[in-house]
Amino acid sequence: MTHRAYRWRCAAAVLTAVGAMTLGPGAPGAAAAVEPRVDLRVLVVDDGGSAVGAIVAQLRSTGIPYTTVDLNDSARPALTAGFLSDTVGGRPRAKFQGVVLPNEAPFGAGSAEQTALETFERTFGVPQVDAYTWAHPGVGLDYTSEGGWAGSLDGREAAVTAAGKSSAFGYLDGAFAFEDNSPAVQESYGYVARPRTGFTSYVDLPVPEGSGRGSLVGEYAHDGRRELVVTFAYNQHQRQFRLLARGIVEWLTQGVHLGQDRNYLAVHVDDVLAPDARWDTERNCTPGDIDCVGGGEETDPIRMTAEDAAYAAQWQREQGFTLDMVYNAGSGEEWKSEHGGTDPLATRLVADRAQYRWINHTWTHPFLGCVQDTSTVPWTCAKNADGSVKYMSRSEISQQIRDNHNWAVGKGIQVDRTELVTGEHSGLKTLPQQPADNPNLAGALADNGVKWTASDNSREPEQRAVGNALTVPRHPMNVYYNTGTAAEMADEYNWIYTSAEDGGSGICSANPASTCLDEPLDVATGYAEYIVPQEARIALGHVISNDPRPHYVHQSNLAEERILYPVLNRILGDYRGLFADNTPVQNLSQKAIGTELQRREAWRKAVANNKVTAYRIGRTVTVSAPSGTQIPVTAPEGTRQQQLLGTTSFGTSYAGKRSAWAAPGLLQSALTLNLP
Repeated sequence: MTHRAYRWRCAAAVLTAVGAMTLGPGAPGAAAAVEPRVDLRVLVVDDGGSAVGAIVAQLRSTGIPYTTVDLNDSARPALTAGFLSDTVGGRPRAKFQGVVLPNEAPFGAGSAEQTALETFERTFGVPQVDAYTWAHPGVGLDYTSEGGWAGSLDGREAAVTAAGKSSAFGYLDGAFAFEDNSPAVQESYGYVARPRTGFTSYVDLPVPEGSGRGSLVGEYAHDGRRELVVTFAYNQHQRQFRLLARGIVEWLTQGVHLGQDRNYLAVHVDDVLAPDARWDTERNCTPGDIDCVGGGEETDPIRMTAEDAAYAAQWQREQGFTLDMVYNAGSGEEWKSEHGGTDPLATRLVADRAQYRWINHTWTHPFLGCVQDTSTVPWTCAKNADGSVKYMSRSEISQQIRDNHNWAVGKGIQVDRTELVTGEHSGLKTLPQQPADNPNLAGALADNGVKWTASDNSREPEQRAVGNALTVPRHPMNVYYNTGTAAEMADEYNWIYTSAEDGGSGICSANPASTCLDEPLDVATGYAEYIVPQEARIALGHVISNDPRPHYVHQSNLAEERILYPVLNRILGDYRGLFADNTPVQNLSQKAIGTELQRREAWRKAVANNKVTAYRIGRTVTVSAPSGTQIPVTAPEGTRQQQLLGTTSFGTSYAGKRSAWAAPGLLQSALTLNLP
């Protein structure tokens, strides 16, 4: 089969559902009758290595069904012609649309399984990804001894080639650097080699200690088959893989697959209108907090000013990015009454109200769980006379939600009553003191129409039900609520992340999930030089991992030295330097994020329970799923949805493709898409 014929055959697909989906008619006449069926499922041959694991993580995150053959399992099925293909209704069927291998020939060249796999790929035009292999003629590359190089890639700058941009990697701006997080650790090893005939390089870099450029990712077309050859080691968390993961999957599926992948960033600013307590650099705690014991005066609280609010609005306009203002109006009213009856901050924020998204954070930010007994450190839940836990009542919780919502409505602020962030995520279980939700919380949420309530992703990363509401996990950022200056931030960071021997708390030594700094940060420079790039790197990792969960900080971080902005500027600047204009960051509301997580879980269950059947025939794809299930689909630009009468444009444009959560049209049991 020629390369051109292969591209024609695999240019399209269709999806049907019990709520089904279809992608366009096949070739006219008799040719359509002999077009094979190709199931929209990926075969993964897993050797337990990090490279295959990374691609599997991308398939799972995107929502693409896959079947795993574990090479380390003696009871695994053998790859035979019958395992890979069969005939359905007289039509030849490929059971997989793409194949992921740990290397080019994991079963051994010439073996029965390797031969069966290669014959299958050749017959149905199914592409293969070699997750990680070395440079040699068997994958279309010269040996590294022939003008190439092998070694550590840490810190080296690679680039997407012109061929890569016109293929599956056009969503990237071009150049990107390999991570180099620790000079003491080799983080990525690779082979940089010159292509041979039949090989097209998609990602390359200058040959170290040599001349010209050598490939790191490219396509090897030979013997009627196509392989995507990757010659550097990686894991699912490294930025270089995260940047290339979308392209690897799009190449593997030829741009038509179930699932979708986007880059998300939302930033919640908690405690707006309320003051936040300040870190005491002498006592190494926050006066006013339950765990800050001993003598000493309380430090001045941190609160935004009208000038800080004006700056926030200006920053948003300059960056084209909207912040979520998570507000406590009652705390603001208390502040106003204590300061002469005026509040320039509230006046400025209300004047600029249309420039933000707003989220209810309760009237005065109380703890909505059990009544806290603070006579000991740590605190405990107070008890009733009968020994049961004493909780905040349903009516008290409801009033906190209702009064805060009504204040916003009275000020002309657009606020969605279905969204809520409780103070400290309270009301939800708080380990170890409160191992269960406040039983009064669900009713109070229902009383106020709340359907989406925030949770802490570091404690509860999965969405769950609270009565009729669902949680929306949020990523905490290490820009602390009790710091308004860079020096305060670095001082508290040192206390948490240095050993007792270095003057810190030693928490980092005792906690297996944490690591200690080699030495304390310089409080004058540590925030800008260490914390900002560190936090920006972590947050950007979430952004480019198809993770819609919001990040949260506090109003104190927009006050005084406005220490949040350097982190956000770094995230957005790095993002825009890496991605093309057709791949903008998606900034969703809390409700939209909750809905996205809810749909993903329903889709995951449908796939896991074998309730989804998806295949393409020529230029038509059919997907069957449980009735009412939203179906995530990615397809080429120009794809149209078939309605009962006529067609409409399918999905929205992102990263050079069209994608959407789709459902059948009116009076249709199948959703039909026509590919260009």
